[in-house]
Amino acid sequence: MNRLRALLSPPPPAPAVPPEQVPILFRAWRFRQISALFVGYAVFYFVRKNLPVAMPDMNRALGIGTAQLGLFLTLHDLLYGVSKFGNGILADRSNPRYFMAAGLLLSALANLAFGLSSSVAILGLLWLANGWFQGMGFPPCARILSHWVAPPDRGVIWGIWNSSHQVGAALIFVFAGALVSHAGWRAGFVVPALCALVVSAYLANRLRDTPASLGLPAVAESKDPPPSLPAVTGPKQESGSGNQESVGSTRNEDFHSYLQDHVFGNPALWFLCLANLFVYVIRYGVMNWAPMYLSTVRGQSLLHASGSLAGFEMAGLVGALAAGWLRDHAFSGRCAHLAAGYMLACSAALFAFWKLPGGSTFHSAALLLLIGFCIYGPQFLVGLCAASLVGPQAVATAIGLTGLFGYASSAVSGLGFGFLVARSGWDTPFLVMIGGAIAAAVCFLVLAPAERSRRFP
Repeated sequence: MNRLRALLSPPPPAPAVPPEQVPILFRAWRFRQISALFVGYAVFYFVRKNLPVAMPDMNRALGIGTAQLGLFLTLHDLLYGVSKFGNGILADRSNPRYFMAAGLLLSALANLAFGLSSSVAILGLLWLANGWFQGMGFPPCARILSHWVAPPDRGVIWGIWNSSHQVGAALIFVFAGALVSHAGWRAGFVVPALCALVVSAYLANRLRDTPASLGLPAVAESKDPPPSLPAVTGPKQESGSGNQESVGSTRNEDFHSYLQDHVFGNPALWFLCLANLFVYVIRYGVMNWAPMYLSTVRGQSLLHASGSLAGFEMAGLVGALAAGWLRDHAFSGRCAHLAAGYMLACSAALFAFWKLPGGSTFHSAALLLLIGFCIYGPQFLVGLCAASLVGPQAVATAIGLTGLFGYASSAVSGLGFGFLVARSGWDTPFLVMIGGAIAAAVCFLVLAPAERSRRFP
């Protein structure tokens, strides 16, 4: 137990390397961290987004209904959101090298057991456990990136790393589609699990903790320090532990007051949270149910359906990059009106996809590309909009709040849609998504004046 605790704890600082070697070593180690994180987080999606591809065959082979499958999706996503928060606290006090590798290892084992099981209750429990293990992926990535990438460079580098989840999702949709089509639904879990086991060992070998653990200086030493809370005002205090505690308490009060004024008491941010909920209803609604819809209603092969969903993800990558460029060059750094335009276009694309005559594989794929482009633009812009509404001192809290609403959407896109399909068919979920796209556009427009009058960069 002591050995395991020592392994997971952050390593102590290493002896400083010679100054002349710092630039070369720092660049080499940073590239190694970012490339390993990209591969590792992409493969987390191999053992997370394989269920939607396997659901049609599980429905036929095991007789699991859409309502039960929807419950799997909802509970998984809800527990993932809780795990992401809880494991974030643990990751800040752990060695991300082994923390992330352990998360992927455990998720792989859960998938392996899932692929070898047949009981609905056991399958549900295993997928629930997988939701918790999946929450061990993002926090160590955030810790490593924060320590290895200076604030002025985080936009580009975090953006590159962020695309790993779309690359991983696109790859697993194609890979799992081929596996399930040729070898059945169990292969869609067992083979990705074996891949994840290999990549878990790769992460344990490639990742490191902070630059200090390698004898390198902290990245902030050569960059401007990040903004901090306003300095404590009042009479000058003499040094001493009691006075330090007083200053710390005052700073905590300042921070809590800041949160109350700019986050929890900010109506525009709550509209942004609602907008993000609607965005995620559509994102996860399409991602989770498109393979089953295309195979059961449109009569497409599972391979074609999963390929179309991979295109949905890659088009989303382009849509997010385009949204970032348009925000900077055409919308003066503002997000709300741009996101509203994206969502209105998304509603039109969803309507066209819904009413498309059956049998047109090409047109189905093309409209899924358009939906992906339109939905991932706002999904990317929500974080930037939150930063402009609350300022840098509380941006993590604000993004966490919007994310909580996003994952809460799984109650609609998972269990809700599964129940609706079982009771009344596919028309109602489409109406919910189209209505959600319009509602998101309205929320973005309502908060636009607050974004225009913001005082934060």
